[in-house]
Amino acid sequence: MKTLFKSTLFLLFMLPMSFFAQNTVTGTVTESATGMPIPGANVIVKGTTNGTVTDFDGNYSINNVAEGDILTYSFLGFATKEVAYSGQSSIDVLLEEDSATLDEVLVIGYGSVSQKDATGAVEQVSTEDFNQGPIQTAGQLLTGKVPGVTVTSGGGAPGEGETINIRGQGSLSLESSPLIVVDGIPLANDNIAGSRNPLDFINPNDIESMTILKDASSTAIYGSRAANGVIMITTKKGKGNEFKFNFTTATTVYTPTEYVDVMNGDQFRALINDIGNENDIARLGDQNTNWQREIYNTAFGSEHNLSATGRIGNFMPVRASLGHTDQDGILSGDNFTRTTGSVNLRPNFLEDQLRVELNARAMYTENSFANRDAIGSSVDFDPTQPIFDENSPFGGYFTWLNADNNQINLAPTNPVALINLKDDTSEVRRFIGNAKVDYDLFFLPELTATVNVGYDISDSNGRVVTSEEMPSATSDWNGSFTRYSNEFTNKLFDAYLTYDNDFDLHSVNAVAGYSYQSFEQYSYDFDSEAQEDDLEFEFVDRNKNVLLSYFGRLNYGFDDRYLVTATLRADASSKLNPDDRWGYFPSFALAWNVNNESFLQGSSAVNQLKLRVGYGEIGNVNGLGDYNFLTNYIGSRSDAYYQFGNQFLQTYRPQGINEDLRWEIGKTYNIGLDYAFFNNRVSGSVNAYIKETEDLISFVTVDPFTNFSNQIDANIGDMENRGIEFAVNVVPVQTEDFTWNIGYNISYNENEITNLPDQVEVGDISGGTGNRIQLHKEGYSPFSYWVLKQVYDENGRPVEGAYVDRNGDNQINNEDKYLYKDPYADIIMGLNTNLNYKNWDLAVVTRANLGNYAYNNMASSKSFETRATANAILRNLHTDYYNTGFVASTENSLVSDYYIQDASFFKLDNITLGYTLPNLFEDASLRIYGSALNVLMVTDYEGLDPEIDGGIDNNFYPRPRTFSIGANLNF
Repeated sequence: MKTLFKSTLFLLFMLPMSFFAQNTVTGTVTESATGMPIPGANVIVKGTTNGTVTDFDGNYSINNVAEGDILTYSFLGFATKEVAYSGQSSIDVLLEEDSATLDEVLVIGYGSVSQKDATGAVEQVSTEDFNQGPIQTAGQLLTGKVPGVTVTSGGGAPGEGETINIRGQGSLSLESSPLIVVDGIPLANDNIAGSRNPLDFINPNDIESMTILKDASSTAIYGSRAANGVIMITTKKGKGNEFKFNFTTATTVYTPTEYVDVMNGDQFRALINDIGNENDIARLGDQNTNWQREIYNTAFGSEHNLSATGRIGNFMPVRASLGHTDQDGILSGDNFTRTTGSVNLRPNFLEDQLRVELNARAMYTENSFANRDAIGSSVDFDPTQPIFDENSPFGGYFTWLNADNNQINLAPTNPVALINLKDDTSEVRRFIGNAKVDYDLFFLPELTATVNVGYDISDSNGRVVTSEEMPSATSDWNGSFTRYSNEFTNKLFDAYLTYDNDFDLHSVNAVAGYSYQSFEQYSYDFDSEAQEDDLEFEFVDRNKNVLLSYFGRLNYGFDDRYLVTATLRADASSKLNPDDRWGYFPSFALAWNVNNESFLQGSSAVNQLKLRVGYGEIGNVNGLGDYNFLTNYIGSRSDAYYQFGNQFLQTYRPQGINEDLRWEIGKTYNIGLDYAFFNNRVSGSVNAYIKETEDLISFVTVDPFTNFSNQIDANIGDMENRGIEFAVNVVPVQTEDFTWNIGYNISYNENEITNLPDQVEVGDISGGTGNRIQLHKEGYSPFSYWVLKQVYDENGRPVEGAYVDRNGDNQINNEDKYLYKDPYADIIMGLNTNLNYKNWDLAVVTRANLGNYAYNNMASSKSFETRATANAILRNLHTDYYNTGFVASTENSLVSDYYIQDASFFKLDNITLGYTLPNLFEDASLRIYGSALNVLMVTDYEGLDPEIDGGIDNNFYPRPRTFSIGANLNF
């Protein structure tokens, strides 16, 4: 026994001494600049879960530290520091402030700038900030993220595009969307025929960051293209030395959530039995068909992406990606299929003196467009009728028939027949690529010459086939066939010089260059029905416009405190006459980095405090037709030839002309503040702006016999936008295991037409012929609702046909209308939060719009009694009939302010929960997530959806609620 005991002691002593050297280390973590303690700093043994957090005084104590361990000290806003343990009982650490946030590079026009040196209203949203879940388009990444930026989808169709506005409406009739620049190529806003969305060519998974230039001092470098702001899209690039791969996959379910409120079968039968005559009652069926539920269904989608990033040799980073999306729509028959591929190469030569960037991106989509006529028909169609009728001559679909067995004229068509008997398909191909070369001149290394050549080409083919079994009111109907093709080409050539140098207390960055961009379009259409009627059945059109520009920018900084930016761009557009073709657009901005002044240097509370002020002018002709200053002639149709003797000759008539068209000019004043406090735990910006738009272009009526047309494009007035924006990002908690980030933004915008000699009616509505609900008028917001003031009884119920006689002339007409509200929100808010606990992550995005109003055209045109039995057919009614009891529809009832409803809303937009397996296998991690979109809408609006671009709620494709599960594998 004694021998065994001695042997055991000997073995124990022979074990490595470090096994027993599990020591305790104490110390203090402080700021290097101020010596102030850092509470909540993380202290961890590298490569383990053994860690602790400093207390309020910056003190810490960590156990079980062995010889040779590495202690890691970290805290938000400071550079991480590592210290090797070699037996110290106490280790005090000074952490240096991490300037990475302020040194973040923002991509701007023809260059980049660090965040701390930016003088304009510039916001950047990067990969870690993007909205998550089943994102199909680039615009969805930004929703609710940036103050002053609204992103409104056109509806719930798969791949549907968005309307993006920066700081409100920029024009009355021209393009109000921002310029989109992808890897240095400015895109055209035109949507090619057969495509759902001009931005669907880019896979959101390929986007690295989106920089939003909001004020004229930051956008002026792009001149007339940037009248409504700029969104700079930077795609992901190759990096690292070894190839890394990423594979993502997701499956999504789309469910309809809202339907237009119409009567069900029993309610409609009760109505007809109450108000109808014998013939009306005899027409009733015995069904309870919910036509909306017959055309809307649960839909499914899938998405797969594979990318590879690395380096070839020692000189060429590379990234390549493939993506495939297949998404059905909730409207039966809708499908969007997209395949994308991209390659980015960035070889460097001559010891990095010559840098080349090559981008190539290709997209192929196949679209099946569901027949959206079924949306309105599903609301109209009699809910007591069946879907099928064996006696129907139209494919067995129930149809309202006349004595000739044709569909009764003006009768709604069976919604299911509309879906099943029409095929509308297209294929779209697009390639966009550019080659950019930067060369540092050998005789002056601070001077870089850049050439950027871009090419963007799209072509599409589509066809629409309508079956001969589709219900029709014509006896000779035998179906129809149309086809079309379209090609669009965008060519770009940029050449510029950049001088960038720092010396003593001064920094200078100057850019001067030339840009040429041309846009060409070719389209072809064929119509079989026109061919059968001996009409012109083929149509060919070509058009081209060119933009020629010179530009320059100077950025000057003194002592990292005072910053100056001056920009000038000269644009010449072929859309305008030679005398007014050139526009000159200057901008100027100043900024003061207050935090770099001596009285704040070394402050632990203030990391950034920058004041900015800027002014700029921008022109706009985006969306204006080509060559309106020239007399254009259009040929008469073949059924409108003029007879000379026995001959019928085609005639040509001139179209409207305006030789005096000139630039629409926007002048913007901006004052702003960028801030970051408490080691960047609180950061954000504040901006206030005024934009004055002069020489507004609109399509207006002219005096008879003064032109070849009674309406032309003309410069007619002025408009002003005023607003305030505020954004804040807060990190209330950051520990070793738990991080909580909150982002909030709010913006206020007010539009007013300040000069308009003649009011302009806009906003077409259904429920009559030629009716409009909106008006442009001096002193009011554009697109304000032009309505009659409804009279109500003592119970608050609208009195049919009773409106306020505002001018007291004892008659109700246009003179009694007034302007009431508008469709654009006064206040827009976004609130998002991200939580990370160990390997779990949770992201929640919410939004709110306040002060926006919508015109409920579905209720105004479909909720009056006589409509139910008119024209020897039965039509369903909107349930607003129960609120009004209106018997008939008139031009006055359609424009009652009763139908202008508060469309303010709060929306829980996105919830995503994920879990990461960091060590699935060697050098590989896997994240699994679930996501829900369009989760909750809170609103007082009584229509289908309060978020409708333009504010007129009519035949809107409802947005689905989506549920997605996915995985992200890095290896």
